[in-house]
Amino acid sequence: MSACATVSQDLDEPVSGTAATARTWLLLEQPGPWGAKALTSSHLDPALGRALEAAAEDTGVRIALIRRPGRHADFGTPHLRRVYAAHTTPGRVWLHGATITDPRQLLNLDFAALGRGDRGSFDTVLRGGPHTGAPLALVCTNGKRDRCCALLGRPLAAELATSGVTGVWEVTHLGGHRFSPTVLVLPYGYAYGRAAAHTVKEVLHGVQEGRLVLEGCRGRSTWERPGQAAELAVRGAVGEDAADALSVVRTVGAAPRWEVTVAHADGRHWQVVVAQGASLPPRPESCGASVLGTPGRMDVVEVRQLAATALAS
Repeated sequence: MSACATVSQDLDEPVSGTAATARTWLLLEQPGPWGAKALTSSHLDPALGRALEAAAEDTGVRIALIRRPGRHADFGTPHLRRVYAAHTTPGRVWLHGATITDPRQLLNLDFAALGRGDRGSFDTVLRGGPHTGAPLALVCTNGKRDRCCALLGRPLAAELATSGVTGVWEVTHLGGHRFSPTVLVLPYGYAYGRAAAHTVKEVLHGVQEGRLVLEGCRGRSTWERPGQAAELAVRGAVGEDAADALSVVRTVGAAPRWEVTVAHADGRHWQVVVAQGASLPPRPESCGASVLGTPGRMDVVEVRQLAATALAS
């Protein structure tokens, strides 16, 4: 069976509306090998991994493990680890970092508050502070989850790192293996699929200027999938690239059809109709899948700007 990423690209499967969902990302450095479910199958204490999963459940926080690009020889437990937290809601975006000696400190965080965008516990518990370096580029490389992530993601991470791009980390799981190599860029939380090094460099340059690069963008993790597709559709329709210009303010409906209201910081609003379709013909949704599937896709049916009178009614 062909690699899932190769088949997806050959079939020109759209990437819009496929990003993992999280308002806040919590990233813990964990060198060495990762298993398919890395929080409980790495050199991190699996009991701690399960406790962190439970603490983050239904809070809007997504936890992932990160490591530096390169060879992953097992050097044992690190004494110092980097930790990052990033909140991605427009108008409230932040990225903070800390260095810790004991990952069990993360259990003292207020996960519900982090999910709402309150960074107080991160700074207090971990002695964290604003990240002053380059934006983070997280490249999914977990081959135990899907071989495409290792075969395509690891060379991308290595190329970026060796070419002098700072802020590059390997990450355990971003979803959408068939769009490998996949990249998440923080602090804004936009994900990219089928990423090439030159595209990632352009994206990171844009982030430093507060701009979004639309090419290859899967969506902003802040929103659920219909909202991701709707926001990107409005950007394409009006040529808006300011990263924090648009917000998803209302979503009505349920699969297979939603009406999404997207608001601009300048007061304009759009109603976007999004329909869930099936990607045909059947294809492998991951390299480990034993049967072919028809993954869902977010198809934008209509983008309509709303008049001020419609908003007032």
